Amino acid sequence: MSNFDPVPGYQTYQQSSDPDRSARRQAATRRTALTVCTVADIAAGLLVLWILLFLLDANSANVFVEFVRGTANWLAWWSQDIFTMNTEGLRVVLNYGLPAVMYLLIGHGISARLNRV
Repeated sequence: MSNFDPVPGYQTYQQSSDPDRSARRQAATRRTALTVCTVADIAAGLLVLWILLFLLDANSANVFVEFVRGTANWLAWWSQDIFTMNTEGLRVVLNYGLPAVMYLLIGHGISARLNRV
């Protein structure tokens, strides 16, 4: 007799009484992974959009540009002024590009880990 054997009559964690339960759990995990990946892509996309709008000298009085700038500032609050350069364009690319890359790496990493389970 092994110490790892369950008591007779009890179900182990690896066994499931419902065969569809595993499929439902796998589908839910994939949906969660897709959601995490999508949120990371949207965050990175907004940051890249702000970089492009800044480099193309978009009208800062425009409501859309103001929204994108505010959202990018909110998403990149932790990386503001990491890089201080004399060139304003390079500073914006680095200070907003770093969080975009981090969101992509972390979001897709979490998504890949969830899909592996």
